[in-house]
Amino acid sequence: MSASLLKVALLSKYISPMLRTLSTSPSHCKSIPGSVWKLGRLNHIAIAVPDMEKATALYRDVLGAQVSNKVPLPEHGVYTVFVELGNAKLELLHPLGEKSPIAGFLQKNKSGGMHHICIEVDDINAAIVDLKARNIRTLSAEPRIGAHGKPVMFLHPKDCDGVLVELEQA
Repeated sequence: MSASLLKVALLSKYISPMLRTLSTSPSHCKSIPGSVWKLGRLNHIAIAVPDMEKATALYRDVLGAQVSNKVPLPEHGVYTVFVELGNAKLELLHPLGEKSPIAGFLQKNKSGGMHHICIEVDDINAAIVDLKARNIRTLSAEPRIGAHGKPVMFLHPKDCDGVLVELEQA
């Protein structure tokens, strides 16, 4: 089994039960008192890859998935390829430019790995105000336009149990 396929299998083993637990947990299903926004579905899991062509070929040619073209996002310092999975997507990330956050990630993780999860929200601006009031740090002052052309905001992993969380306007 290739290393990338093993990573996807491990993600499925560990992330899916966690998301099921979160989605069925009474504390997460109830509306937060006074909250005007709601957490939505998992949009994608992002994987940093050292070789975009090799990773794309794995998902397209070996696993038979539908993959997008490689798209540069200079404002985020990445190239992206989306892998369609039906109920969610994988986002393959590769560095673009010397200041790419993915370049730093790959220096620490030479073979790549899970970078972040992206969850949709119905009102990103209300979510940001609410989360900041709850002392959840964001990685930028304002939302930026993400790979899907929608506003996104990253939450600090130290405030999210070690996971870099991207919120995306649904």
